[in-house]
Amino acid sequence: MMIREAVPADAARMLDIYAWYVAHTAITFEYDVPSLDEFAARIETTTRRYPWLALEEGSRLLGYAYAGPLYRRAAYSWSCEASIYLDRSAHGRGLGRKLYAALEEELKRRGMRNLYACVAVPSDGEDEFLTFASARFHEKLGFVEAGRFHRCGCKFGRWYDVAWFEKTIGAHDAPEKTPFERGNDER
Repeated sequence: MMIREAVPADAARMLDIYAWYVAHTAITFEYDVPSLDEFAARIETTTRRYPWLALEEGSRLLGYAYAGPLYRRAAYSWSCEASIYLDRSAHGRGLGRKLYAALEEELKRRGMRNLYACVAVPSDGEDEFLTFASARFHEKLGFVEAGRFHRCGCKFGRWYDVAWFEKTIGAHDAPEKTPFERGNDER
C-alpha cells in the first residue's frame, strides 16, 4: 500500500470511485456525476492550497482523501474540511484510517489546527442509500459531532440530516501568520 499526492492522471480513476457514491448513495448530495474535466478541475483547484492524497495498492488506486477550506474568511485559515472516498472493494480493511491519518499529518505540517467533516446521516433510520457507517468511522478517528442540520438534504426522494464533526489536530497558540502567508500554498 502506498499513499501519495494525487496527480492529474488520477482524475479518471478517482471519478470512477466517486461516481458510484453519487449514483447509489446519499453519502454525497450531488445528484449528477461530474464530468471528467470538472472533476480534474476540482483536483487542480484544491491542490493549489490543500492536500489531495491517493491510496494505491499495487498499481490500483483504491481511494482518495482531500481537504479544502472550511470558509473563505482569513480567520478560518487554520481550519479545513476533509473528505474521503474508497472503492467499494476496499471497505473494512483499515485503508480509510491510514489514508485519513496521512491527510491529518500533511494538514498539521501545513499549520492546520482544526479538521471538520460534513457527514450525511439518516434522519429516520438507515436505508439502502445511507447508514451510520461514515459517522461511526469519524468517531473512531477521534472526531466529535459538533452540530447537526435536520432533514436539510433530499436525495432519492428521502430526507437526510447532515452532521458536522470536528477534530483538533494542532495546538491553538496565537500564530502571527496564516498557514498560507507562511508559504504553504506555494505548491
